[in-house]
Amino acid sequence: MKAFLKWAGGKSRIAEDIKTYLANGKRLVEPFVGSGAIFLTTTFEEYLLCDTNVDLINLYNNLKQSPDELLEKTDKFFTSENNTESKFYELREEFNALEPTDISKSALFVYLNKHAFNGLCRYNRKGFFNAPYGRYKAPKCPLKEMQAFSSKAKFATFKCQDFEKTFRETMKGDVIYCDPPYVPLSVTSSFTSYSKYDFDLEDQHRLANRAKTSQSRGIRCVISNHDLDITRKLYERSHIYEINVQRSIASKSSSRGKVKEIIAVF
Repeated sequence: MKAFLKWAGGKSRIAEDIKTYLANGKRLVEPFVGSGAIFLTTTFEEYLLCDTNVDLINLYNNLKQSPDELLEKTDKFFTSENNTESKFYELREEFNALEPTDISKSALFVYLNKHAFNGLCRYNRKGFFNAPYGRYKAPKCPLKEMQAFSSKAKFATFKCQDFEKTFRETMKGDVIYCDPPYVPLSVTSSFTSYSKYDFDLEDQHRLANRAKTSQSRGIRCVISNHDLDITRKLYERSHIYEINVQRSIASKSSSRGKVKEIIAVF
């Protein structure tokens, strides 16, 4: 199954590779679910899928609980009339004004994801979505992909929460996969915030410590990140594997080359 959202750092292209590092278990736990590519590629009996992006989690819960209504509302936004710069900003303003659980906000989240520049999901400090218009010729509504996601969502629990709370809910027999906001390759590459909460180096240390604690409890934890000296130091108690990944979201097309990443298995 293919993820229906564009997502910076999304794992659709390497999901099969990552799956080989996940041990057998009853439940897969993802503290940073993002586009859900790993969820869609694997076949665990149960899933606990979390993220700090409230709009993302509400979208997934609405798609699980009210798929027909959400699909109908989403499809209506994908028209040529709505694919203009002025209409994009009008709908973006409407999105920011809606209550978080409003199903129309979830439909607009999909619209913005497909019409915004490079599919960026970016918020300002006040928590308002502020990615600019992308000028795409004719974005398509991902109805089939959303339907497939909805069918599999019955096996999943979606929660909006910090990764540490998610780790506290894990138990023996779980497998944890973490795809956190990466340590930036450079100062300028750290260009976006996927929720209103940033993820800094202190958070990277907290995550590594949680992985070590899970390891001591006999729970496998797998983490993806850039291949840097600092990440290798963070994950020094793990088995580290190297992988080359095609960059899918960057401000310039010339920057979308292959990037070295690591998969750390605790």
